Amino acid sequence: MAGQTQPQRTESSLSHLVPALLFTAVSVVVLGLVYPAIIWLIGIVAFPHQAGGSLILSDGKAVGSALVGQTFTRPQYFHGRPWAAGKNGNDPTQTGGTNLGPASKKLIDRVAAAVAALERENPDATGPIPPELVTSSASGIDPDISPAGAYYQIPRVAKARGMSQDALRAIVDAHVRGRTFGILGEPRVNVLELNLALDAAKR
Repeated sequence: MAGQTQPQRTESSLSHLVPALLFTAVSVVVLGLVYPAIIWLIGIVAFPHQAGGSLILSDGKAVGSALVGQTFTRPQYFHGRPWAAGKNGNDPTQTGGTNLGPASKKLIDRVAAAVAALERENPDATGPIPPELVTSSASGIDPDISPAGAYYQIPRVAKARGMSQDALRAIVDAHVRGRTFGILGEPRVNVLELNLALDAAKR
């Protein structure tokens, strides 16, 4: 009796193993190859700009992405949010926030230092400091600031460029984007696009 049951168990195991292997193979092909290929084709056909990295061009050359912030330090340019990613704080290949809580002394000291630096850079600014100018975003590489963050920097940028604040405000106003679909997020200004517009205005 014992000798007759062993082949049945082996046959039963194989009857379960073969369908499992076939299901795994089909899943790998469909979900790992076919589905990504279809999504990729839809992306490059329906959304070529976004699928290509949302690149921003200047004189026909890519100078950055609308999705990734850049570090600007010169006074004649608007500055973006502080970076939290990368060894030097400006590595777009490494994203992520600081993961520091509101009670963290390290975070408090970092924000206090950012506030002091911002006030030194913008001695003629008025009004409260927009929070995003002294805090990093959840991604660590946010390319946008609020309209208030741009308006706060107008006196410094206008002085460095030798132009009137009213003229500069008009350029900022032209680059304010509203909420996505009218309801999602907050109004924002892409810092790279704004700075490129400033350089173009000089030509």
